[in-house]
Amino acid sequence: MIYPIIPYGDPVLRKIAKDIEPGSIDLITLADDMFETMYAASGVGLAAPQIGKDIRLFVVDGRPMNEGEEEEDIDTSLIDFKKVFVNPTIVDETGEEWGFEEGCLSIPGIRGEVWRPEYVKIHYYTEHWEEKEEVFEGLAARIIQHEYDHIEGILFTDHLNVVKKRLIKNKLTDITRGKVSVDYKMKFPR
Repeated sequence: MIYPIIPYGDPVLRKIAKDIEPGSIDLITLADDMFETMYAASGVGLAAPQIGKDIRLFVVDGRPMNEGEEEEDIDTSLIDFKKVFVNPTIVDETGEEWGFEEGCLSIPGIRGEVWRPEYVKIHYYTEHWEEKEEVFEGLAARIIQHEYDHIEGILFTDHLNVVKKRLIKNKLTDITRGKVSVDYKMKFPR
């Protein structure tokens, strides 16, 4: 099932999401639906708040970012990087901060440079309730940090400098009002 994406301006994107109790929802079906929704919108990550659910869950698949790249330009952190994160907690973020232009399915048409640490250590459960703690680096770490922000009520635009925030203010207002053209389903408030 493909869910509509919740746009910038919807209060669910600003909530701190709640932990999921084991057995309370069908995680496997929801994760599959979230992957389907993400692929339909050509994304590499999707958090539950982006489909209107204030729960601590996100899915990632960074493999498409390596498609078409020359062998020397392939980001090895993205090889086999398709995962489901349930009730995640970032344990540590280390390494040098580096800038990368990020975008978001909930904020279409806007991109901006965000600086994040190169490594992230995260504790989480899989969709099968297997407990994990892993360290990720490079673009994989960035995708995780971006999606983790979503379940904390933070958007990538919050990380932009003051000048960039001023430049995108009108575009954000247009998104809130539904004045945006995308090739995937979005759910705007009535």
